Amino acid sequence: MTSRNTALIVFFVFYFGVLNLTNVRSEQSPDSAKMMTSLVKPGIFRHVMCRNELYPRSNIARYPVPDEFVFWSVPFADYSPPSYTAPHIGGQIWADPPLPSESFNPKWNHNNGQVNRQSFHGNYEIVGGCFPLNPMGRTGIRGRGLLGRWGPNHAADPIVTRWKRDEKDQKIQHPKTGKNILQMVAIQRSDNKLWAIPGGMVDPGENVSVTLKREFTEEALNFTDKSNMVEKFFQNGVHVYSGYVDDFRNTDNAWMETSALNFHDEDGTEVGRLELMAGDDATNVRWTDLDGQQLKLHANHADIVRDVVIKRNAHW
Repeated sequence: MTSRNTALIVFFVFYFGVLNLTNVRSEQSPDSAKMMTSLVKPGIFRHVMCRNELYPRSNIARYPVPDEFVFWSVPFADYSPPSYTAPHIGGQIWADPPLPSESFNPKWNHNNGQVNRQSFHGNYEIVGGCFPLNPMGRTGIRGRGLLGRWGPNHAADPIVTRWKRDEKDQKIQHPKTGKNILQMVAIQRSDNKLWAIPGGMVDPGENVSVTLKREFTEEALNFTDKSNMVEKFFQNGVHVYSGYVDDFRNTDNAWMETSALNFHDEDGTEVGRLELMAGDDATNVRWTDLDGQQLKLHANHADIVRDVVIKRNAHW
């Protein structure tokens, strides 16, 4: 059997695995089948970091979830995960109250203009009368963990890029592929020390476009820039990805989703020349070469960034 045939078999096994999960939800959400198949995009679907052995910033061990038991459509009679919500979440203005609650009755799968409880992947199931169910599958832990919202927690990720240039301001090509090398502004997260897109959470009632600019200036420039140049630059984003993020904080009842847009400085005369400075939530910040053989990023950020590289016909 050729490697090409093997790859096709693996793809279709995954493809129909996703469709099987979708069919389980079809009675509740007729549109979910179409939405979920958007995950059948090479490299984007990940559900690995959210099954790490120990939940971050705790001594709570996740219940082991083998690959073959990730999807809810697969029976897992012995599945008995612990429940955990970080103690510091309680009472925070940006967080939901505990569930179940007589006074807290959110409109699941809706956006009320303040808190967006819609998922990019269609309607998610509500179990036990009040608990939203992670549409991607089991994570080995219930509750909210470190996340503020039950259900989807929406973030925005600005992928700010420029071409790598030499001292003569000429684009640098990679010696193996002959393609121009693309660079991205990356921050080193303070929580897990991994490099990542400088994004953040969408505030209640906030437009995603506002979040993108705010998070970049706070995380990578360490100030909120009101100049015309920065304002104009962040008006020209190219949509890259909207959907689930394989975040180490995800649980069975709370998970991360993001909207990622690419903001490209073609000639390097805009943000490409601004001095980078790490914000409060970042340990470091830098222009990072986008190279598929060496790039290691938080969650599935590398897969999202890869789409930008393809769109720009750059080296990977």
